[in-house]
Amino acid sequence: MRHGKKFNHLGRTASHRKAMLSNLASSLIMHKRINTTIAKAKELRKYVEPLITKAKDDTTHSRRIVFSYLNNKESVKTLFDEVAEKSSQRPGGYTRIIKTGTRLGDNAEMCIIELVDYNELLLGEEKPAKSKKRRRRSGKGKATKAEAAAPAVEEPAEEVEASEEVEAKVEEAEVVEEVKEEVEEAAEEEIEAKAEETATDEATEEESSETKEEKEDSEEETKE
Repeated sequence: MRHGKKFNHLGRTASHRKAMLSNLASSLIMHKRINTTIAKAKELRKYVEPLITKAKDDTTHSRRIVFSYLNNKESVKTLFDEVAEKSSQRPGGYTRIIKTGTRLGDNAEMCIIELVDYNELLLGEEKPAKSKKRRRRSGKGKATKAEAAAPAVEEPAEEVEASEEVEAKVEEAEVVEEVKEEVEEAAEEEIEAKAEETATDEATEEESSETKEEKEDSEEETKE
């Protein structure tokens, strides 16, 4: 009876399933991102994340335990030397699953499973958490006359950020316009320089032709 065995067997025997997850985990550690089915990715997440947590404690004992799961010296070395250091400040959740649609043929749901700390695009978009400002009030209904006469108007943080973004965009547009103007000026200068060069070349050619004609005339005169 299979009572309580609720994990996904993936249609494989125990030994085949273990070997497949070991190979998938090694590939994920070495390449940082792999393409597989969603069912395999969910099982791989449960298989590889405890190994990354174990790798934070770099001891001979933990290396031997991780090697018993991966059976690959290169992936164990990469895990302890690179991945563990980069994920040292993250308390779990080391992987991300991104769905990519279905596969042609069997229509299986496909995805990309990756290590979170190696996706530079998404890491760059993350913004630091905003600090919440709290104000203490000494008592209710004890506002001063000056505050009642001229209440202070404070702009919300979102409006301030929006105005800063607008100013930054305006500055960028000005910089782009300045660069365009500089490029156009440089192009005009190049055209003028080329025109001057062509004019000088034409003048030299005319002078050379005139000198040739003079020489020919002088030769004819001498012959006569």
